[in-house]
Amino acid sequence: MNIISGGVTAPQGFKAAGIHCGIKDNFTTPQPEKKDLAMILSDVPCAAAGTYTRNVVKADPVLLTMEHLADHQARGIIFDSGNANACAPKGMENAQRMAQAAAQATGLAPQDFAVCSTGIIGVELNIAAIEAGVPPLVSALADTPQASQDAAHAILTTDLKIKEIAVTTEIGGKTVTIGAIAKGSGMIHPNMGTMLCGVTTDCAIDPALLQDMLRLAVTKTFNRITVDGDTSTNDTCIVLANGLAGNAPITGPGADYDAFLAALRYVCEYEAKMIASDGEGAGRLVTCTVEGAESEEQAELMAKAVVRSPLVKCAVFGTDANWGRVLCAVGYSGAQFDPKDVQVKFLSQAGELLVCAGGQGVPFDEDVAKKVLSQDEITILVTLTAGQASCSCWGCDLTYDYVKINGDYRS
Repeated sequence: MNIISGGVTAPQGFKAAGIHCGIKDNFTTPQPEKKDLAMILSDVPCAAAGTYTRNVVKADPVLLTMEHLADHQARGIIFDSGNANACAPKGMENAQRMAQAAAQATGLAPQDFAVCSTGIIGVELNIAAIEAGVPPLVSALADTPQASQDAAHAILTTDLKIKEIAVTTEIGGKTVTIGAIAKGSGMIHPNMGTMLCGVTTDCAIDPALLQDMLRLAVTKTFNRITVDGDTSTNDTCIVLANGLAGNAPITGPGADYDAFLAALRYVCEYEAKMIASDGEGAGRLVTCTVEGAESEEQAELMAKAVVRSPLVKCAVFGTDANWGRVLCAVGYSGAQFDPKDVQVKFLSQAGELLVCAGGQGVPFDEDVAKKVLSQDEITILVTLTAGQASCSCWGCDLTYDYVKINGDYRS
C-alpha cells in the first residue's frame, strides 16, 4: 500500500470541485473566499455504501441519502457547508432540491446523488444560493489534485485544515486506488460526529460487500474518535466504487478482500485522526492505547473513556501528567478489570514517562513530564495483564478556544 497525492480524484474516473456560492451570506457578513459547495462525481455508475449518525435526531440530508443509497448505487455526492439543514424549516424539501439541482446540471437523476450538509442547526437552508451555485460547480469539475483540494476546502466549517488522502494497493494484479476527503472539528463523539467523509475508489466490488466492509472500517476508526462528547445529527461517510481499475470484482473473503479492507481502514483511520487533531480549539492530538485487555471490546471501552474525559483533556492542555484522571476514566468506562493490574505511561516524541504501576502512582520528574506532554501528539498507554487484546482511540485536548468557538458559533 502506497500513499499518493490526488485525494478523491486519484482513483480513475472521478472528478471533484469546490466553490463559493454564499450559503451563509443571508445572515452573516459575506466571505467570498470561503468555499461552501462541493461535488464528487464518477464518470460511470458506482457501487455505493454509507454509514450514518446514530443520533435519533437525523438531519433531512441524512434521511434522503439513506433513501437514495438503499439500492447501493450512486454517481456522486453534493455537499454544502455552513448550514446543516437539520431540524430546519423545509428541511426535506431543500435536501431534495439539492439533489435535483445536481441532477439537472449533470443530466443524471436525483437518486444518483448522496446529499451531505454541515453547519448551523435549525436555520432554513439558503437553497436559492445552492441552486444558483450548482451549474458553475459542475462546470468546475476536474480530475486534478487541485479539484480534490477545492472540494476538501468547501466542506470545512470550524476546521482549520483540509483532511485528504489517497492510497494505492494491488488487487488481483491490478492497481486499485482509494481517495478520501473529510471534515470534522466540533460535535465529534464516537459513533462518528459532525463529520462528513467522501471516499472514492476504482475498485470493482460487490455493493453489499462494500457496505459490510465500510461498516467494519468505520467501527474501528471514525467510531473511535471524540472531541467533545456530542454525537451530531449529520455525520455521514459515503464510499463510491466505480470498478474502473479493471480488477476481478471482489465478491467474498480472500486475499483481495483483505487487501482492500486494509486499505479502506487505513484511509478511514487517517481521516479519523486528522479530525481528532483538528478538534475545535485543539492544540494536541491525544491517542489512548489500551493493551493487555481481556477483549478488544473491553479495551475500546477504556480507551474511549480516557479520550472522552474532560478532565484528562484539560490535563493534557495544561501539560499536567495527572494519571489519576486516566485511572478514574478507565474505572467508570464500564470495562471489567482489576485496578491493581493497571500501568499508565505518557509518551511522545520527547520520550516516555511511567506515572502509574500496579494501580498506584510512582515517582516521576515533573520537568520531564512537561516536555513529554508539550508535543503536538501525545499517547496515553494503559497496560493490563488480563489478556492479549488492544485498542486505540483518538481525541484532543480541551482549550479555552473551544469555549470561544462554540460560544460565538451562531454569530
